[in-house]
Amino acid sequence: MKKVKFAIPAGSLSKATFNLLQRAGYKISGQERTYRPTINDPEIELKILRPQEIPVFVSEGLQDVGITGEDWIKETGANVEILQNLEYGKIKLVVAIPENSSANSLSELMENLWNEGKNFRVSTEYLNIASEYIQKALSYKKRFSNKAPLMVTPWWKKGNNPKAKIFLSFGATEAKPPENSDCIIDVTETGSTITANNLKIIETVLSSSSVLIANKPALQDKDTKEKIFDIMTLLKGVVDGSKRIHIFVNVKKTNLKKLLEAIPALKNPTIAPLADKSWVSVNTILEKNCFIRLLPKIRKLAQGIVVYEPRQVLALEEVTRREEKGCQI
Repeated sequence: MKKVKFAIPAGSLSKATFNLLQRAGYKISGQERTYRPTINDPEIELKILRPQEIPVFVSEGLQDVGITGEDWIKETGANVEILQNLEYGKIKLVVAIPENSSANSLSELMENLWNEGKNFRVSTEYLNIASEYIQKALSYKKRFSNKAPLMVTPWWKKGNNPKAKIFLSFGATEAKPPENSDCIIDVTETGSTITANNLKIIETVLSSSSVLIANKPALQDKDTKEKIFDIMTLLKGVVDGSKRIHIFVNVKKTNLKKLLEAIPALKNPTIAPLADKSWVSVNTILEKNCFIRLLPKIRKLAQGIVVYEPRQVLALEEVTRREEKGCQI
């Protein structure tokens, strides 16, 4: 039996990823001891990889499907199909400089250094994103036009402009300024680590979250595609379920029409008769951010509200339509 090769991320995304998979109904074991944990689906083969690697391996067909960050898809330029934003692992890639610097933008920082006869230096894990971002800065374009900044790694150098050097960072990027770099381009969730290292954020390069991706040729294989869409359906159900609540209310038939007009249900609500024939039970799903606003109306028209969070909301019709359209985003 052919198995779908599913890559899941190690590191900072690991805990939230396993939690997502468990809420989707998957049972996983062995992740503490091996990079090949077992899963309760015989048609899936899991492998734990670094999120930086996953877009490349999925693009090359070495993995059929995977979870990684949008930032690493952009950095690697991987040609993959983004199936679903999983809405966790949210980060920002920012430009940060020493807090005592007078510069208020990357352009200003570079211009100040070049006017002093110095080279501009940046430390980052995101070489390609940094190079593209620097080249778009107004002061850089004025001075160097399309000339590429010099990327520096322990193994190779790329680019032809030593006036702007991008150094590959292997972690602890916040420690590099001011001795080893003039600024950093690094990820942050709250900004607290950057502030603790006497740096300040001056620009946001991009925002990113975890996404489910697939190999495009794999989606052309009928059996593989079916399994990938099964995975997507379950994970999307968790994402959608986290945004909604399930409510049960009892309402007099005379108030039913008013109640239904007040509730923007996900689908038509389920209405069931009660022992007292003048009452019915209404069962529906609401957006969480609507509930507080709707509660006063519901309270006046109904009785006995029961509220709970669904584990999943599976939009099967939506997934089917997407299959028929060929997964286009």
